[in-house]
Amino acid sequence: MSRSLRIVLILLGLSLLALALTGLSVYARLSYLWAALLAVSWIWSRLSLRGVEVERRTRTLRAHVGTIFEERFTVKNEGRLPRLWIHVRDLSDLPGSRGSRVLTLIGGREQRTYRARTRLTERGVFTLGPTEIVSGDLFGLFPVRREVASGHSLLVYPMMVHVDAFPSPPGLLPGGEALQLRTHQVTPNASGVREYVPGDPMNRIHWLSSARRDRLIVKEFELDPMAEVWLFLDAQRRVHHQESYSPPSEAVEAIWSPWQDVVLPPSTEEYAVSIVATLARHFLRRDRAVGLISYYRASQRTPDLLPPDRGGRQLGKILEVLAPLRAEGSLPISALMTAHAQHMPRGSTVIVVTPSVDDEVALAADLLSQRGLRPVVVLIDAASFGGASGTEELARAVAAADVPVCQVGNGDQLAAALSAGSYGPMNTGARLSRRPAGRPVVRG
Repeated sequence: MSRSLRIVLILLGLSLLALALTGLSVYARLSYLWAALLAVSWIWSRLSLRGVEVERRTRTLRAHVGTIFEERFTVKNEGRLPRLWIHVRDLSDLPGSRGSRVLTLIGGREQRTYRARTRLTERGVFTLGPTEIVSGDLFGLFPVRREVASGHSLLVYPMMVHVDAFPSPPGLLPGGEALQLRTHQVTPNASGVREYVPGDPMNRIHWLSSARRDRLIVKEFELDPMAEVWLFLDAQRRVHHQESYSPPSEAVEAIWSPWQDVVLPPSTEEYAVSIVATLARHFLRRDRAVGLISYYRASQRTPDLLPPDRGGRQLGKILEVLAPLRAEGSLPISALMTAHAQHMPRGSTVIVVTPSVDDEVALAADLLSQRGLRPVVVLIDAASFGGASGTEELARAVAAADVPVCQVGNGDQLAAALSAGSYGPMNTGARLSRRPAGRPVVRG
């Protein structure tokens, strides 16, 4: 019951009481007035949302942290009667969502459209809705609500920064023998031919074989194992830490500014995910085959594995895995590295991203080297996030095994940290310069 309704009911009760005690006609007129007001307001409120529809549309359901997400809301009044006011409430779980509006004086057979822009500050999967519309009578005695269910979800990819250079350890160069693994990418290794199936690109058709057999024949290709890059993401729950952090109360103040800074939360999980996403894009742009391995769900028995592949489609697959990822696994990164080392072709680059300070990481990295792999270890300084110390000692142990290593701490610029040339074993323990204030930023 609204406050306005309570007041009208009290006035009606007092008028009836005064009429019973005094019998004056003025109190009878007041009683009729309050009763008529209640009746008219109730009928008005019942009709206020009849024929009213709300739609929300967006151009894309994929976006990156730091960008502006835009939705278009359309409120339609299909009835003949005008609507004095309609409150559109955006109940989406998208942080900082700005879709709520109050619209007034919507005529019959009329529609109103407005746009809502939100600065995306967190990765994950967010539901675009539900949407609630609220209306009622002129005095607000009988507010009515109707909820429109959500039909879409927004996938927000993690923050990525531009990396000028990242070490590709010396050793076996791309261009080795094929591994007899089929791929949809065009590589220098043609393994054979097969019949054409709908969906095959035209540039794969082998015209000589097609003319000889009188039907379309396409070429098949195999992966070049020496071009593979494997990304290992440590998602063990106990090694990740986060400092106290208060998310911004609003997504952004200056949403029209394309250069608004977006900071990473002080969490080793967010840093690790952003580093993996950044490196995946870096190597895919250089036409390397990139794969991803992580063990981030406590209930799973096998790790999530994306086989190496090239192209923009592979980047999309990796980002779709990283966007909703939460570090809830139980398998140490050293065990994950050891278990998969024997299944990787010699000469492959293995990049390990971890906040762990366990000495087993150095032993596992040395094992990868002994098996002919080319590991690179990116250590996230857990102590700078309120976790255990020991990252410096682990970095020296990894460097002693002639494995390139890099350290990233809370507040370091990811672009500078990953692009720095201090990966050599003789100079890997050096910490990178920090920003004077704040945390890593991405320019939206």
